Amino acid sequence: MKRTYCIGIDIGTGSTKAVSVDITGKAFHTEQVSYPTLSSQPGLSEQAPELIWQAFVKCISRTIKFNNEVPYGIALSSAMHSLIPADPLGQPLMNMITWADNRSASIAEQVRVSSLGEVLYEQTGTPIHAMSPLCKIIWLRENEPALFKQTHKFISIKEYIWFRLFGVFEADYSIASATGLFDIEKLRWNDNALDLCQITTAKLSTPVSTNHQRTGIDKSLQEQTGLTASTSFLIGASDGCMASLGSLAMEPGVAALTIGTSGAIRVAGTKPTYNFKAMTFNYWLDDHTFISGGPINNGGAVLKWYAQSFLKKPLTSADDYNSILQELNDTPPGAEGLLFLPYLFGERAPVWNSEACGVFFGINNHHTQAHFTRSVIEGISMALYNIGAYLEESGLPFHEINVSGGFIHSPAWVQIMADIFGKPIAIIGTEDASAVGAAYLSFKTNGYITGYDSLKPTAVKKFLPREESHLLYRDKVFPL
Repeated sequence: MKRTYCIGIDIGTGSTKAVSVDITGKAFHTEQVSYPTLSSQPGLSEQAPELIWQAFVKCISRTIKFNNEVPYGIALSSAMHSLIPADPLGQPLMNMITWADNRSASIAEQVRVSSLGEVLYEQTGTPIHAMSPLCKIIWLRENEPALFKQTHKFISIKEYIWFRLFGVFEADYSIASATGLFDIEKLRWNDNALDLCQITTAKLSTPVSTNHQRTGIDKSLQEQTGLTASTSFLIGASDGCMASLGSLAMEPGVAALTIGTSGAIRVAGTKPTYNFKAMTFNYWLDDHTFISGGPINNGGAVLKWYAQSFLKKPLTSADDYNSILQELNDTPPGAEGLLFLPYLFGERAPVWNSEACGVFFGINNHHTQAHFTRSVIEGISMALYNIGAYLEESGLPFHEINVSGGFIHSPAWVQIMADIFGKPIAIIGTEDASAVGAAYLSFKTNGYITGYDSLKPTAVKKFLPREESHLLYRDKVFPL
């Protein structure tokens, strides 16, 4: 029997994932292809666009081969804040600069404290930080003037993929709203930001809605992937917005929390919610929905650093993570006075300091490896709690958290998160929430569902906060 399904694809920082989702909302197959990040000097973070394109194509072809049938469509999600200077044929003039690149940190600080800083933040919804393409373009203009002048378009990784599919430069409103260059309420490129970069709209893609679709990939790509010319591609949204949708955290009072390489916590609303002090973001999902929240740099990347640098253990499989995290229950909340600030890679919300660094504090002779492991996990979790507190302070209260990302495979870590927040936490699904969210958006766009309330996968598991642990965190450890 033929299955009606969509492939949701998330073009992430460390890999591209393709998840097959049927119209009931059930995810039934996943493919993943990884690629490296280049960090040849401090502050530099780049990737090769060609490798990401190859991963994208492999994910599709392997999925279709496994399923033995063609999907009705493919929907895209991708990481935010990437920048590729491209020529008129869409060819990169250099490697892609990722969100983690800090070379424009001093530029971001200058813009943030300028008279235009708060105006830009409220017009674009994007925190003023080295992650943003706004700051990256200014850095290129000042440090690579020949390259800056040669550039035909400044594009993201999703725009690069889209151009290779259809030969047009188009950027969805969601990815555009994470550039620092886009007016999130007028839905056009922002004049103040363009003036600051010294570019015009001719240097940027045409903005389109997140439900924008195209068909007609060429024969060569049909042969490589197994798709047909009639297969529709939905341009979709950013990974953060798609993760909120894929986690079914679209109702008032429900937050979405994700930890992968980095991390974020988000709440859906009908309008932007600003807090310049914490610079929480406001990204566009659809005509009725903004996703507000804050990102951290230091998510799973910190655990990987700890495992490899401290424990001399590789992290290449779920078993490797579990062997480390099984110690979490061996120590009490607060790791008996050992605290960890996880700012190994600088920090975004709510610190917004590219020069921030990590600290173990309170080390004593009774502390063991298990204490250090717990303090690392608590430090990452507390960074997300701090953002959540700012969201609630800004008028976005939440009483439940739906979670996604690699950390959900550690029940002990999820329980620590519930204890710190003092709120129930639900794991809605174990697949990539951003890829699943992209498929959900496609279902609605193409009329397979009328609303997301028809997609109600049962929570895999709910974690209730332990009152004694929460009170200990709140009153003694941090205090909250």
